[in-house]
Amino acid sequence: MDIKTVETSYARWAPVYDRTFGAVTRTGRRRTVDFINRTLSCGDRVLEVGVGTGLALEFYRPELRVTGIDFSTEMLAQARAKVTQLQLTQVEELRQMDARALDFPDAQFDTVAAMHVLSVVPEPERVMAEIARVCKPGGRVVITNHFMRTEGPLAMLERVSAPFANVLGWHSDFAIETVLGEDVLEIEQQTSLPPLGMMTFLVLRKRMG
Repeated sequence: MDIKTVETSYARWAPVYDRTFGAVTRTGRRRTVDFINRTLSCGDRVLEVGVGTGLALEFYRPELRVTGIDFSTEMLAQARAKVTQLQLTQVEELRQMDARALDFPDAQFDTVAAMHVLSVVPEPERVMAEIARVCKPGGRVVITNHFMRTEGPLAMLERVSAPFANVLGWHSDFAIETVLGEDVLEIEQQTSLPPLGMMTFLVLRKRMG
């Protein structure tokens, strides 16, 4: 899936995202933010890659410093409206950015969150390399995403729908190995989420040194 396809897809979905995909992915977002809120200290920095319409922003603790990036200007417009309307002081900035080339220095963030975004971006391996780069040593990468099943009736459905990735806006056959290629990141937690274990909650820890 190329970047132009992603941009077109999310421009189309932006007006209805909160009521459609937003509802389906609510459990994963809350699990991710709850984990971040429990594990970070006052003043720690969070980067949310693929912040979308900002559905998770209001749930971060006010004491954290949150930066969100997204490629879709339509999605970001809605996120900015939420920040203003809800007076979300924990949100330091929202920026339009390609996740394959993050405009941040190395080791800037205590935690990087990627919620339901890695299976929709072009070149997810490059995105993971950038995520690992901007995460501080000892910091965490927290991912919630759908990953391809290897067996059962849902696995067959995922394989059948895979050719329609550009229409759907995400890859139903996205393999978990795609996000596990960075040697500096080691698995700390991996849990299936409801409904039906369709989503996976994954915590990776960046090695020290």
